[in-house]
Amino acid sequence: MTSTTPKPLDGIRVLDLTRIISGPYCTRLLADCGAEVFKIEPMGGEHMRVKEPLRGGKSAYFGHFNAGKKSIEIDFRSERDLEAIRNLAASCDVVVENFRPGVVRDLGLDHATLSKGRKDLVYCSISGFGQEGPRSRHPAYAPILHALSGHDLAAMSYAEDVDKPFRTGIWYADLIGGLFAFSAIQTALIGQLRHGAGQYIDVALMDSMINLLVLEMQEVQTPSSFDRWLATPVRASDGHVIVVPITGRIFERLADLLGHPEWKDDIRFNTQLEREKNWPVLMSLVEDWTKVRTAAKCETALMRAGIPCARYQTVAEAITDEQVTVRQLMTDVGNGPGAFKVANLPFQFSGAPLPVGSHVPDVGEHTDTVLGAARALVGAKVPTINGTNDNAEEARHV
Repeated sequence: MTSTTPKPLDGIRVLDLTRIISGPYCTRLLADCGAEVFKIEPMGGEHMRVKEPLRGGKSAYFGHFNAGKKSIEIDFRSERDLEAIRNLAASCDVVVENFRPGVVRDLGLDHATLSKGRKDLVYCSISGFGQEGPRSRHPAYAPILHALSGHDLAAMSYAEDVDKPFRTGIWYADLIGGLFAFSAIQTALIGQLRHGAGQYIDVALMDSMINLLVLEMQEVQTPSSFDRWLATPVRASDGHVIVVPITGRIFERLADLLGHPEWKDDIRFNTQLEREKNWPVLMSLVEDWTKVRTAAKCETALMRAGIPCARYQTVAEAITDEQVTVRQLMTDVGNGPGAFKVANLPFQFSGAPLPVGSHVPDVGEHTDTVLGAARALVGAKVPTINGTNDNAEEARHV
């Protein structure tokens, strides 16, 4: 996947002041698209560098979000180092940060300060609840946002025989927030290039989660006259499959394949509206057929008949799925025992491939080459300060 064609963001420089998931995911996507991303890390490196799983003694989790970037290590308590970052920002098109609201102002790395050196700067702040409001300074880990946004209770309402919200280890809020930030930055860059104007972007993970609940937010305002149909797993002999015979033609194929042509005239199923109303009954009947067959055989037979169906795969199976392989979704990052696979962007450009960067930078690997000139501009080292910048090391990120 090599090409001499420029990537869409070649020449764009990004100052990355982010940590954990949402911000680093956003900036890695920018790097994938060709941007030169300068990841600013505290002394010793971001703490996610020790997050398991480890490959060759290094975090694959950290690497997933930071491949293809340049690492710059600074002392956030040093005014000299902070001034060097301000000088670097003047040569960048984009700044992204996900500190707790107010921290970048204390550090002198806020939009108002950095835009003085770059009038057309695109500056994106990612936080749990936005920069203003009664919750703006509240802790904002992904599970908190899943709970507050309504997502978890909505998901619970669709499940059977549960009396509390599900446990989760998938950080939807962080990932969707990073995607919205990536999208917003692209939009702002178009404005920058077309109109010469900069932009300040305020991305809230709470807002991002609520944006996922489209039908749910409409239902609470205008309830439907009957319960909506829900995608329902049905048992196979060795697992589960999902079958979606929603349209009339697909339902007729299903009835024929399962040996029940009489279903076509059954008043419970002979229109789409009636099928939706009686979806649990229909799925129970489908399960009578699937439960005596393997998931793979169910999928093969149903899909051959033109009926949407899929078996439930593990993540290990999904990343080696034949379709994933054909699309070359997975990219190798690193070398030797430390190598691991990362999913490329979920879109492909005809002009140039956009694989994940193959190298995860060591802590401060690019500090001297990138900051050497910027530090020289600052002059003699200013003594370490013990004021508001002490908060930098412990500032909460999202």
